[in-house]
Amino acid sequence: MNFSSAEKIAKAVLYEGYILYPYRPSSTKNQQRWNFGTLYPRAWAETQKPAEPFRMITECVVAAGPESRIHLQPRFLQFLPSVEGWEQGVERWADQSELNVASLCDEVHSFDLFFKQTSQVATLKPLMGSLSIAAAALPDGFYKLHLELSNATPTSGGFSRTEMLLQSMISAHLLMGIEDGEFVSLLDPPEMAADAVRSCQNVGAFPVLVGDESQRTMMLSSPIILYDYPQIAPESTGDFFDGTEMDEMLALRVMTLTDAEKDAMRQGDEQARMILERTDNLPAEHWMKVHGAIRGMRRVPEEEL
Repeated sequence: MNFSSAEKIAKAVLYEGYILYPYRPSSTKNQQRWNFGTLYPRAWAETQKPAEPFRMITECVVAAGPESRIHLQPRFLQFLPSVEGWEQGVERWADQSELNVASLCDEVHSFDLFFKQTSQVATLKPLMGSLSIAAAALPDGFYKLHLELSNATPTSGGFSRTEMLLQSMISAHLLMGIEDGEFVSLLDPPEMAADAVRSCQNVGAFPVLVGDESQRTMMLSSPIILYDYPQIAPESTGDFFDGTEMDEMLALRVMTLTDAEKDAMRQGDEQARMILERTDNLPAEHWMKVHGAIRGMRRVPEEEL
């Protein structure tokens, strides 16, 4: 299934908190990684006090028929071994497709994940993932899906958190698609599916509809809270990895960095270099676009004044 219409928002989730202003690995705030949705190897996670997460549990509701099929794409970052105190992230993902919804009611389907290869895969620490999915039939043609994305990397409890991050799923999330069916919004479900939605229990996951707003064929199970159909502002020229800040303010801050600070950005992470190159080459007309935008207006009734 083609997830291209959800790619931008999924990538923003993937890199949220990856590296923060002033975008130097040596800065204090970047000495501790702030990524959401970290799934540690289970054997290590369960020995911690308190226990750390090793899985993400997603429950959602679909309207489906006999031919409905589910497509799944788990995605995350994996850190490369440290270079001068900084672990660079490598994008990892896997595909699991053509799962008939009705057949998922018979038994739990579990899969070992085989991640797509990258140019840096030879230097990555071994990492194993698993994905399970089951369904329960409900009245009126609805099904409740239960999915678990887990870090199944074999290890022991004697390692530090920094060492375990190299075998962890960072910013783990799950893209889900359906053919010949529809996902049900967990935020605004139709009345006939409201009870089913209320029964959904998500752990470390916030499933929302994504893609074309005229369709309900894709859902993103995100480690951060989003609304249905989240969008990247069209005025944004690229990610600053901090959704709580404004592009204009961060771009202006980057422009005020000293030459030495900019050199530190260039010599650090590839994503930081991209921020610097993009900001240095912003055209003048860009600044008016990011200064503010009105998306829509409505007349306020007198009784609300």
